[in-house]
Amino acid sequence: MHHRTREDNLHEPPGGLSERTAHEVREALEGRRRGAALMLPLAGPAVIVSVAYMDPGNFATNIQAGARYGYTLLWVVLLANFVAMLFQALSAKLGIVTGCNLAQLCRAHLPAPLVWLMWIVSEIAAMATDLAEFLGGAIGLALLFHLPLLAGMAITALVTYGLLFFERAGFRPLELMIGALVGLIGLCYLLELFITPVDWGGVLGHLAAPSLPDAQAVMIAVGIVGATVMPHALFLHSGLTQARVQPRNESERKRLLRFSNIEVALALSFAGLINMAMVIMAAAAFHLGHADVAEIGSAWHTLTPLFGVAAASIFLVSLIASGVSSSVVGTLAGQMIMQGFVGFQIPLWLRRLVTMAPSFAVVGLGVNATEALVASQVVLSLALPFPMAALVWFTSRRNVMGAYRSSPALAWLAVLGALGVLALNALLLLQTFGVSLV
Repeated sequence: MHHRTREDNLHEPPGGLSERTAHEVREALEGRRRGAALMLPLAGPAVIVSVAYMDPGNFATNIQAGARYGYTLLWVVLLANFVAMLFQALSAKLGIVTGCNLAQLCRAHLPAPLVWLMWIVSEIAAMATDLAEFLGGAIGLALLFHLPLLAGMAITALVTYGLLFFERAGFRPLELMIGALVGLIGLCYLLELFITPVDWGGVLGHLAAPSLPDAQAVMIAVGIVGATVMPHALFLHSGLTQARVQPRNESERKRLLRFSNIEVALALSFAGLINMAMVIMAAAAFHLGHADVAEIGSAWHTLTPLFGVAAASIFLVSLIASGVSSSVVGTLAGQMIMQGFVGFQIPLWLRRLVTMAPSFAVVGLGVNATEALVASQVVLSLALPFPMAALVWFTSRRNVMGAYRSSPALAWLAVLGALGVLALNALLLLQTFGVSLV
């Protein structure tokens, strides 16, 4: 039941665990570890995936949401995070149970025309992801060190290449490096919340009171969903878990699944809190008197006179950490998508080079960088139903998951989550074609 599908066509993901880490993982699965010592060796996949939930696209959409609508759209961030937890848990489970990632299973089980369509849509989404991540890091470096944007892009490219070399030493060093950057982003936003005057009553009130004030709020809400629940993260998580740990029996498999669910809940809760902190900071800093702030650059320039150089610099440090870490993760996900769908692999450095091209084109053509970031998130939201539907389908099928297939209640909950995203997408399309929503 738990074997690879079309094994001759599948490839192992790059990287692996060191001998020491593999031994620690084995001790954890055998019940010889307790507390933090139990979870630490098993942690990694959800931490890496969580980067996708706090990338520069989140900065762009969350700044707009907070500046224009205050705390009103916080409920969208909360809801999107719950949907993300559900689907990332399903993706991790798929990899652990089947030993395959989502793209590989699509290739093995779906009709060829649909596989090609999903691959094309997924590659477009990967390009949109790369655009957001690469531009975000470049913008942060350019503003912090007063450099031309092209210089910021060149530095971001070099740092990204440097981090990708960690993967050659096995996946654990890369996991630790990404984890450190995630911690840095969290620390930055914790400091920001102490600097800006937050109305916590308003925060709690809008978390519990869903509303979309106008048509523009719908577009920003869709952007928030696109920036929070990301297509490449759904593919990537199954790939990170598919061969990282090989359970030797059903007891170990069940224990591994339980640990995976705990890690997803913890890592994505942290990412969700950072997302909310982004909106809260923008609302507290800009909504009253500076509601027109809609760009990362203008947010930085406005923060400086309002709350000082420290607040503005912390903001940019978090943006740089987000851009660099998510750029690395996006490159790994894009490689996994290509390899899984079409069985074609190119060196990571070459893929990084190709996917940087649209970012340089955007800057070279003079397109507003923040507008490009927000547009990329809308593209991601429109691409999202494909992997969501595939995940629901595969995790509900006995011939794929065996005894680990989703229960009817869980399957229906996942269907409702996917339908919610589709509903937001439909509203966006109606708005795009000039249909009044309010």
